[in-house]
Amino acid sequence: MKRTFATAIFAVLTLLAGAQNPYKQYTERLPFPMPEVAAPVIPDYTVSLKDFGAVGTGDVLCTEAFSKAIDLLTSKGGGHLVVPRGVWLTGPVVLKSNIDLHLEAGAVIQFAADENLYPLIQTSFEGLDTRRCQSPLSANGATNISVTGHGVIDGNGQYWRPVKRSKVTDGQWKEIMERPGGREMKKGYWVPSEGYERGESGANMNVPSARTEEDWQAMKRFLRPVMVGLVGCKNVLLKDVIFQNSPAWNIHPLMCENVIIDNVLARNPAYAQNGDALDLESCTNALIVNSKFDAGDDGICIKSGKDADGRRRGVPCSNVVVDGCTVFAGHGGFVVGSEMSGGVKNIMVRQCQFLGTDVGLRFKSTRGRGGIVENIFIDGISMTDIKTYALTFNMYYGGKSVAEVLAEGGGQPEVTKVSVTEETPIFRNIDIRNVICVNAGFAMEFNGLPEMPIDRISLHNIDISARHDAIFQHCKNITRDNVNIRLTE
Repeated sequence: MKRTFATAIFAVLTLLAGAQNPYKQYTERLPFPMPEVAAPVIPDYTVSLKDFGAVGTGDVLCTEAFSKAIDLLTSKGGGHLVVPRGVWLTGPVVLKSNIDLHLEAGAVIQFAADENLYPLIQTSFEGLDTRRCQSPLSANGATNISVTGHGVIDGNGQYWRPVKRSKVTDGQWKEIMERPGGREMKKGYWVPSEGYERGESGANMNVPSARTEEDWQAMKRFLRPVMVGLVGCKNVLLKDVIFQNSPAWNIHPLMCENVIIDNVLARNPAYAQNGDALDLESCTNALIVNSKFDAGDDGICIKSGKDADGRRRGVPCSNVVVDGCTVFAGHGGFVVGSEMSGGVKNIMVRQCQFLGTDVGLRFKSTRGRGGIVENIFIDGISMTDIKTYALTFNMYYGGKSVAEVLAEGGGQPEVTKVSVTEETPIFRNIDIRNVICVNAGFAMEFNGLPEMPIDRISLHNIDISARHDAIFQHCKNITRDNVNIRLTE
């Protein structure tokens, strides 16, 4: 351990103070006001994980070494924790203010497959206040934190996740069925433990009802955590790292301010249940740039809480720029909802490509959510081989992917008009332009509520080749300028 001048690998962090901010370009000339966002500046003090007794052979638990290193850096006012080449097995790692976790090339942080290492905490999951296992990598209320470098963070997600038979090959299913402790909860649905089965029985989506403490502890595998959980943090940078194989959602900033996600790869197997790549929830001033997402669920998703819990929180996701990103597999390329009860506003998505996602641009909600989604601007999207809709607004989301709904026969939902209340979701003022989509199943779907139609959607310079035409139901003030839909066989 020694004090040193910033090396080249940290120069991008330390030289930003007083120098030109390379991220300023993303907040210029937006159709809404947004302050400049800059990377956090980390103090010039560096330690190596090896200095704290860690062994990078993948079979020695390094949880204590991570904790001691972070405590030492905190006592010095912050600095860089360097993780060298190797495989570093660990339990939960908690980042604190003014700390950069830097993974050198060849470094793999692998979180241990043992629920006993992850205590239950009060948190929010899928927009509801609940208890979950502590995230493998987390920070709560921290200021100036970063995860950088060219290594890999792996959540050992196969230990936690259920698997649907329909999503895997025969060989994969055979291997999954042979995993110790697992069971087929119902035909074609494998869960990793008896405790998982107990937790899922009677749960609201993935959030269980109140139980005794004994019950909570017994179902810990069901309470699988998001891999990177950042709550209430300010000045956050995730740069260049690969985040993969998460127990549930991969990257989840919640109620954070000034967030930069730059040149990361967030990936999960295509069959990863609830394996969203990125869920940005109730955050303000965020840049998602030059990054790649390959997920078992939604790719880039904007959220703000669910139903009464989300409305009570009342924190919208606002001032977000998504620029130069690619989404491969996933239920949606760019997604808003369905947990949007706190509102979503002032979002710019531009110069992105979605390659083989189930849906390209996906807006989803349902009665009971409430919340307002407005001032969304989408410009310059290229899509290929979209399995279902290039663009969908669906106010009847029921927890399944669009592909699953269509496979079950689809069909139009009940359209009985009900009273407008605080539980009525509102989607309005959305501008979508310069979109090219080649080979979609369906062109577009506008499926609003009769009591609250989707309102003021502008479509400009849209070119879609699809096997089925656009559907417009319960929407109004839809502007179409140079919208070309080419039907294919």
